[in-house]
Amino acid sequence: MSSFPIRIISLALFSISFLPSLNNGQLTRHSVLTRAKIVYHGGPILIETINVALIWYGNVSLHKKEAIANFLKSLNTDGDFNLQPQVTKWWKMVESYQAMLPGAKHDEVPKIIVNVAKQINDTSYKYGRNLTIGDFIPKIVKEHTKEAKNMLPIIITAKDVNMEGVCTKTCAHNGIVGNSTLYILLGNPELECPRKCEWPFTQIDSGPKSILFLQPPNLDKAADAMVIALATTLADTVTNPLNTGFYDGPPKNSIGVGTACKAIFGSGAFPGNPGKVHIDAHTGGSFNAHGIKDQKFLLPAIWNPKTSSCWTLM
Repeated sequence: MSSFPIRIISLALFSISFLPSLNNGQLTRHSVLTRAKIVYHGGPILIETINVALIWYGNVSLHKKEAIANFLKSLNTDGDFNLQPQVTKWWKMVESYQAMLPGAKHDEVPKIIVNVAKQINDTSYKYGRNLTIGDFIPKIVKEHTKEAKNMLPIIITAKDVNMEGVCTKTCAHNGIVGNSTLYILLGNPELECPRKCEWPFTQIDSGPKSILFLQPPNLDKAADAMVIALATTLADTVTNPLNTGFYDGPPKNSIGVGTACKAIFGSGAFPGNPGKVHIDAHTGGSFNAHGIKDQKFLLPAIWNPKTSSCWTLM
């Protein structure tokens, strides 16, 4: 695995199953039951330090760049202790998957450091504005891996870029180029699909209708929706980088630890209701996590391997 070294520290098949009758005190007020069955398939997860290269394709606004970069930088940086909960607490749930590996020590879970090592502005639109994943991703990853070697490329497209599969299937996408180069693709839903990927800030076209809408924490629906999509996809990528880690379903259509808890943001959530959140008294924005530079975020639930349920910050 020359492009993106991953330490393989896992062997046996391990199952984390949803139990419909679970009611034995394991669940907390931060837990939401969902029909999922996350199974460990014996492959690697990402550990230690993940060096990230943010590749901005097109004219991505400064506000969106700041929201996404500050979210990533908040994963390992505690802010004011009096402001709770924090993004670091959310990330600790992702880190906890290390303790679920065979032979892992349970006394202290090591940190997984996410380091924004490089930011690349690619504003030439050299590959066009209507892109297909199979053609675009290998080209842009190959182009920039020379200057971002051994990094995880996170490709963020501008609002005037249409990406195949983004919006119609998912709001963000992760995969592998070749045998080992991982990537995350994050689309901008502002023009293409606000009614698909901007919930809970906008009504959606399909599925349960919302009984309420939240104001975005940074007062930018697209930017805050992109943070939600990135958080979900990053959790999936770390715990299942090569489609051999923690997931539910068939490998080609795997449901990861973030995807399994889609549309849940707080305790008491149900279809059409995001659950319990904080409201900023000054802006009216809804959030559940504090980050660096006094920035607030709305972060999605993650599958908790210990309780077999979706865990939320609130």
